[in-house]
Amino acid sequence: MGDYRRKSPEEILEEIHRLRRGRLKIIIGAVTGSGKTYHMLREGQTLKSQGIDVVICAVSTLQRTETKKQLADLERVPSIHWNEGETERKDLNLPGIISRNPEVVLVDGLAHRNRKHAEHRTRLEDIQFLLNHGISVITTLNVYEIEGIHELARKWTGVEVRETVPLTTLGMADEVRLIDVSPETLISRLNEGHLQSSWDGASFTRKDLALLRELALRLMADDVNQSLEKFREHEGISGPSGASERILVAAQYHWNGSIYVRRGQQIAKRLNGELLVVVFTRPKPSLSREQEAFKRSLHKMADKTDAKLEELPLSAPRRFAKSLIRYAFDKKVTRIVLGHSRKSPWQELWQGSVTNGILKHAHGIDVFWVADRTGQGEPRILPARRTQNKQGKGYHRLSREEMNEKVKRIERGRFKIYIGAAPGVGKTYTMLREGNDILAKGTDVVIGWLETHGRAETAAQAGSLPVIPPKEISYKGTTLYEMDTEALLARSPELVLVDELPHTNMPGSRFRKRYEDIWLLLENGISVITTLNVQHLESLNDAVERIAGIRVSETVPDTLLSMADELELIDVTPQSLQERMREGKIYAADKVDQALGSFFRTGNLIALRELALRELADDVDERLESWQRNMSLRGPWRKEEVIFVCILPGTSAERLIRRGFRIAYRLKAALHVTCVRMEGRDCDLGRWQGLTESLQGHFGILETEGWKGLPAKVLGQAEQIHATQMILGRSEEGIMTRYARRRMLKRLIHGASRIDVLLV
Repeated sequence: MGDYRRKSPEEILEEIHRLRRGRLKIIIGAVTGSGKTYHMLREGQTLKSQGIDVVICAVSTLQRTETKKQLADLERVPSIHWNEGETERKDLNLPGIISRNPEVVLVDGLAHRNRKHAEHRTRLEDIQFLLNHGISVITTLNVYEIEGIHELARKWTGVEVRETVPLTTLGMADEVRLIDVSPETLISRLNEGHLQSSWDGASFTRKDLALLRELALRLMADDVNQSLEKFREHEGISGPSGASERILVAAQYHWNGSIYVRRGQQIAKRLNGELLVVVFTRPKPSLSREQEAFKRSLHKMADKTDAKLEELPLSAPRRFAKSLIRYAFDKKVTRIVLGHSRKSPWQELWQGSVTNGILKHAHGIDVFWVADRTGQGEPRILPARRTQNKQGKGYHRLSREEMNEKVKRIERGRFKIYIGAAPGVGKTYTMLREGNDILAKGTDVVIGWLETHGRAETAAQAGSLPVIPPKEISYKGTTLYEMDTEALLARSPELVLVDELPHTNMPGSRFRKRYEDIWLLLENGISVITTLNVQHLESLNDAVERIAGIRVSETVPDTLLSMADELELIDVTPQSLQERMREGKIYAADKVDQALGSFFRTGNLIALRELALRELADDVDERLESWQRNMSLRGPWRKEEVIFVCILPGTSAERLIRRGFRIAYRLKAALHVTCVRMEGRDCDLGRWQGLTESLQGHFGILETEGWKGLPAKVLGQAEQIHATQMILGRSEEGIMTRYARRRMLKRLIHGASRIDVLLV
């Protein structure tokens, strides 16, 4: 229902002020040299070509050739120069800018402190002054120049900065865009003389650059998540978005309460999720001295783990499950963490079964029962890294097979993927630009496959790059075209640019998927740069369908990311992407309205952007862990985990397999998938086995005649593979089947009290 209330004079003035205020865009990077100024100037050139009045002030190119080219004919308002010791510094010329009164001013270095007697103390205050005068600003910032983030960056890399901006600065901006660059690219730029030998006074190693990059990715993901929450709230959309995790621990003032909170924190940290804790208490009687001690301990643990703890009254034990689920829905929780029930059958009959209540009501929320390992010593801590390292391995003589594998790895071409949140972000354009740069250095580069989608800017960027003509394939009376892998092998260039990594080849091709063609090129010593949208990752298929309402048919195994030598994210804000769409730079004019009303809706783009940021941050973290065991921002490794996915009749098997893979991948665990085949029921075993094996899991079949003896068989299988976490799915069948299944699940969960159980 609309708001028919008459606005007050103050509200009217506030809205008019908002209309007159300039827009603020912040371009953020992990480190100096990531290309922030280049991209800022490029945006300025684009705006100028659209008839927008743009000027620059206090912009420093650091004599970088590519950046200087972007200056071109942009008008400069002279900055105010002053010296601090031997360092020359530039302040904004506020009177000059106000007098010139442009629509947009481009300004470098948001975290800048002005000269002693300047009108404002910081550049941030200068920019706020310009915004209030109706002048829009595009500016740049390094992630370690933000309060709070600076402390983490200093702890991990030793970087020191003189000036920072408040963390709330990002919230002031209308747009924040990340320029993502891999450590390999930065080091290459340094070796080629495009960067100084140190960054902001610090000599960063490859590991340092990766850590700063991960901080930038995670900061941006959190910022995007806040935007998504605000958008969904404004649109009246309830429930979790599917782009991020929110973990709720149900604890009691009992000795094991802190264990559950710690376990919840480990899960939240590994999944980059927010942690909540709820304690339901009876109004009477008052807490005993022992419970008061446990209460203090639990609150201290919540503070230590940055968890939000809330205490709520519970009228009767029988209402616990329903109250917990209602609270979880209200808080948009994606996963509940709680302990296995210790009630006897008589207690469950009298007080109600918590497990039964959760199985009945917790639709749309994952439930995680923490293993009761009181008889097995300390609780298991995740995650794990499986390793075959042996003491004295440095002196171990390589076998012929090990030597052949190492030689193959050395001879293999380099593999780089540009990843984006959606079509049109600029992956192909950036790939071509890099191809031209590499060609100019004397490397033999060719285009193996290019999809311009009619975009003039992309086609122009192909420049003088040689193209290997596509192969013609006759199919049902039609001539179709595919990348000519054989011609590429015969030509044997040093580098091939290949668009559309997830593409499915036409019938009659040598391989079914394009990534198989790419892998053949790599094995023959040919390097490849390619493009991919995050929604095409196999394990994200369900999350993308939940977010966008679209089932992506063409997918690639997530393992391709770990096989890549480099991954770089092309980050574009939803506002910019939708603007490109309206200008006809992504799809043809007749498809624009349909796209903006479906896949390119604001909520979808924000959520997909967050998925892409988090996915890449996780990949950076995986690589850090592989370099040095204690460098993970998501916590140290501990014991080995074994994930056991049990596909019961009536379960959405593919969704369960994908979820199991994502958990196993994040925990560096072995993945075992077992399909329970019941008499009289059909199973698509070939498809499920193929999906499992494509995700590097082990697939098995468990035969059974009915529900009755099933729990014992499943638990026996879990014990046989030494499972530490069992994953089960909900039924999608009728009422009678659901009832029988719920009874069986309850017995199975109770019987699995010694391992973690996740109900998806």
